[in-house]
Amino acid sequence: MENKKTNVKTLRGKVVSNKMKDTIVVAVSRFFKIPKYEKYVKKEKKYSAHSTNKHEVGDFVSISECRPISKTKKFKVITE
Repeated sequence: MENKKTNVKTLRGKVVSNKMKDTIVVAVSRFFKIPKYEKYVKKEKKYSAHSTNKHEVGDFVSISECRPISKTKKFKVITE
């Protein structure tokens, strides 16, 4: 079997919700430039991630793409 390169997304963000069992919601922020106005804008996207450890709201975690665990969970926590 030959080795294949995999493009796995790794993101870092802030925990915004931990009310579900084995699931946390992570908000990932990014800055991008609008060329016309020459200004930067901050956008935020929320991802549901699988985590068996307890994380508090406000913690920063790294999440990695994995196989679909449920309808909305396609990421898992890799570091605390």
